[in-house]
Amino acid sequence: MLKSIKSKIPFIFLISISLFWGIYYQGKHPLNDFGNANFEWLYLLDALIVLPVLCLILIKNKKEAAFKALMLCSIAILVGSYIIPEQNKFLMNYLEQGRYGLLALIVILELSALITVYLAIKSALSQQTDPDIAIERPIKKLFKQSAIANFLCFETRMWAFLFYAKHLKPSYFTGEQHFSYHNKDGAQANLLGFIFIILLELPMMHLFLHFVWSSLAANIITGLTIFSLLFFVAEYRAVAKRPVSISKSQLIIRYGLYPAYNIALVNIKTIDFNTDFIARARTIKRYNYSGYPNIKITLIEPIGDINTVFLGVDNPHHFINAINKERTYAIQRARAQRAFSTQRCGANGSKTV
Repeated sequence: MLKSIKSKIPFIFLISISLFWGIYYQGKHPLNDFGNANFEWLYLLDALIVLPVLCLILIKNKKEAAFKALMLCSIAILVGSYIIPEQNKFLMNYLEQGRYGLLALIVILELSALITVYLAIKSALSQQTDPDIAIERPIKKLFKQSAIANFLCFETRMWAFLFYAKHLKPSYFTGEQHFSYHNKDGAQANLLGFIFIILLELPMMHLFLHFVWSSLAANIITGLTIFSLLFFVAEYRAVAKRPVSISKSQLIIRYGLYPAYNIALVNIKTIDFNTDFIARARTIKRYNYSGYPNIKITLIEPIGDINTVFLGVDNPHHFINAINKERTYAIQRARAQRAFSTQRCGANGSKTV
């Protein structure tokens, strides 16, 4: 809990300084000598020095801290370009040019994701290996376990299902048994509905913003809306392709484009039907698109803070029976392995004596 709060402090600090310095620069009051002391360095000191220092102090993973500091400082510069009066800008004029570099960096990341998609999916199709593994392996080999790697894995997965979904089959994914969830309470149909709503709203909203606000704002918001549209299309295709799977030792929960969540079968305490609404909670993980989740999984040992997982699948009866059966086999294998290890330790001890 404390770690979660600490990681949010830099963002809260950014919001705070944006509001405070926005009031400071935009008004005429004793704080800024009635508009005569609108020095830009006052804001830049907080935005470019205090903010990244907070990231480095509060986030243990230094790569993640550096990435977060870069993103927050970029946002701070964007905010500063609006709140600092033009006549008081000097360094800000040079910093604003950096947005083109940031845009180039985003384009490079997207292109690298597309190239990774092509190579990973080509490999997966030829070998019929798990597409998730094919996508994550080259990225994590290059970026290790980092925020950038997680971001690129998600982006790559999105582009993969956007362009190559018809070439992917649920049977390619790791696991002996696969279960679908896209038909539950019309989950996939609801996603299609969102896609049509965005398509209908897009041209009207663009024209409205263009004439009421500005052409720049209209282009920016339209661009972000188009990206969200691509996400929904990829999600629509992924829900029917990425299954929830059971292997000999694990339950692998894949839901849409989001990262797989693995639960060891021997760590499942109980699995039951669920018919109730489930509110968000720190100790609960929910995987469900429409209606109420119909599966409740209670863990023996929590995974991080999570001790209960709620899941929605198309055939809950078959899913529960399959989990119970495989969990029994997994427990028997684990006991046999422990007994074998104990015998080996005893034999080695006797020989030593």
